[in-house]
Amino acid sequence: MRSFEEIEALAAEKKGGAKKLKALLAEHNLPKSEADLKKTGDDRWLSMFTRCVFQAGFSWKVIDQKWPGFEEAFEGFDVARLAFLPDEAFEALLKDTRIVRNGAKIKAVQDNAVFLRDLATEHGSAAAFFASYPVSDQIGLMDLMKKRGSRLGGTTGQLALRFMGKESFILTGDVVNALIRENVIDNDRMSKKNLSAAQAAFNDWKTTSGRSLNEISRILAFSVGTAH
Repeated sequence: MRSFEEIEALAAEKKGGAKKLKALLAEHNLPKSEADLKKTGDDRWLSMFTRCVFQAGFSWKVIDQKWPGFEEAFEGFDVARLAFLPDEAFEALLKDTRIVRNGAKIKAVQDNAVFLRDLATEHGSAAAFFASYPVSDQIGLMDLMKKRGSRLGGTTGQLALRFMGKESFILTGDVVNALIRENVIDNDRMSKKNLSAAQAAFNDWKTTSGRSLNEISRILAFSVGTAH
């Protein structure tokens, strides 16, 4: 595994120089502080989980266009209300043209409301739980979201964390290929062994580079992406 300085130099070369790379990194917001994350309402976490679940395998543009309708149909994603969604309300949502009428994904909204409600019971708020969870163990958080949440495995949960402002990496195809190239992992299977190795590498690069997991993740992707 080469130093992150060398990987960053490779990414800069691919993207047309250090200035171009810096500009690309600046296109996305840096992670929020733990204090700011704690201030985020649990309804916003449910909203983002829902958005990422519905975007998975579907046109993001369509979901973006319909999102105001989602907010209305799910009444602002009130966690307490949606955790106890009655059958008649579920049936109504299946016919609601303001949203994408996918029964399994609509059911995931209720399941994730229950997940967030339980976290709030355990930690004061779901936001407090996510804010304080150590970034050095993102794979542990990913595993928890997969097991206790609904349809939050894979990149869906990772994207939700990133979009909410939680410092995180995203294991896209390019990032995984970079990890294979650096001999961090042997293949693209997201086994426990590979995930642990990836986490260790990200932690090491974070310590040695001083960069956030967000930046490290994107630089890895840029280092194998299309040349400028």
